[in-house]
Amino acid sequence: MIQNDAVILGLLAATLGVVFWTTASPSPFWQRVYKYVPALVLCYFVPALYNSFGLIDGEHSKLYFVASRYLLPATLVLLTLAIDLPATLRLGSKALVMFITGTIGVLLGGPAALLLWKALAPGSIDPEFWRGMTAIAGSWIGGAANQAAMKEVFNINANVFGVMVAVDVVFANIWMAILLWMAANHRRIDQNLNADTTAISALSDRMERMRLADERTPSLPDLMAMLALAFGATGLSHALAAPLAAAFTGVVWAERLSLASEFFWIVVLATTFGLLLSFTRARRLEGAGASRVGTVLLYVLIATVGMQMNIGAVFNNPVLFGIGFTWIAFHGLLLLLVARLIRAPVFFLAVGSQANIGGAASAPVVAAAFYPSLAPIGVLLAVLGYALGTYGGWLCGQLMRLVSQ
Repeated sequence: MIQNDAVILGLLAATLGVVFWTTASPSPFWQRVYKYVPALVLCYFVPALYNSFGLIDGEHSKLYFVASRYLLPATLVLLTLAIDLPATLRLGSKALVMFITGTIGVLLGGPAALLLWKALAPGSIDPEFWRGMTAIAGSWIGGAANQAAMKEVFNINANVFGVMVAVDVVFANIWMAILLWMAANHRRIDQNLNADTTAISALSDRMERMRLADERTPSLPDLMAMLALAFGATGLSHALAAPLAAAFTGVVWAERLSLASEFFWIVVLATTFGLLLSFTRARRLEGAGASRVGTVLLYVLIATVGMQMNIGAVFNNPVLFGIGFTWIAFHGLLLLLVARLIRAPVFFLAVGSQANIGGAASAPVVAAAFYPSLAPIGVLLAVLGYALGTYGGWLCGQLMRLVSQ
């Protein structure tokens, strides 16, 4: 019914506005709704309903192209410039070990799950399913921005991508519920893990001081600086991506590794520029809300991704839900094993895991469920996940490609 992209953009913006307005509503009805249905799910699937019922034509709209080429790189810059690597290292080796373990659990769990289900259900897995699974890898190592990057880098079909988003959301939320249960029982779990929790109090005090030192109300120069850095880096990424991709065009091994893809270089360069900016004074823009501005751009991108989905495709591949269960179970068991070996508190296990699986939106929630003053640790590790998501998702995709052959 609606083919004008300006009208579609207005509809998507209004949809996002309603979703986030209702998340802040004190109404018991909306509080119950969002207790069971995360806002992120609605941001994906309400636009998908528009497309599935013929209200809009997501397939022919140019909004996703614009969002993926311009808003996605800007989002990656704004999310990664917030990284404070020295502060992250000062969190203690156990926090970083558990975070990296969570990343490895996703990186290896995907190929392991695919290999297992190829044996359990021979013939039921399409040889190209590995491409779709890279969307889950990008999301579970980094976040939705990295997931969208994997969609373009590995050329994932829109319907397959919709299925993968469903698998991602279902198991990410089940896992978060398990982590919140761990928070409610962390003392008993720490005893069973024989964990050393002496550093937690000092860590809590340090993170509270860091938060209070940088937090401020954003000024107009702050906001203009964010846009300048985000879109300036995006423009530079586009300028460098074309010759880099051209240099690898025609090289068989490079094309197999996506090195001849211009979009691959755009997202890698944007992530890299964000990391470089994190070592400059630009990192202080996080105190004025750089990641919040990046998240606004991100949710516009999420809505444009959603409007390409066909909801009916979610139910066509039930074996993928088995793959998702195996994948998240591998991730969780590896974390428990390493936590036991290094005597890490379950707090580090949960936050390190959720920083990978859930990202900056939910990692601080899990952290605060343990110790409210340590919520910023979840953000810090999750933003580190954004930086690794592009690289880790790409590497996981290459491993799954090998398993599928």
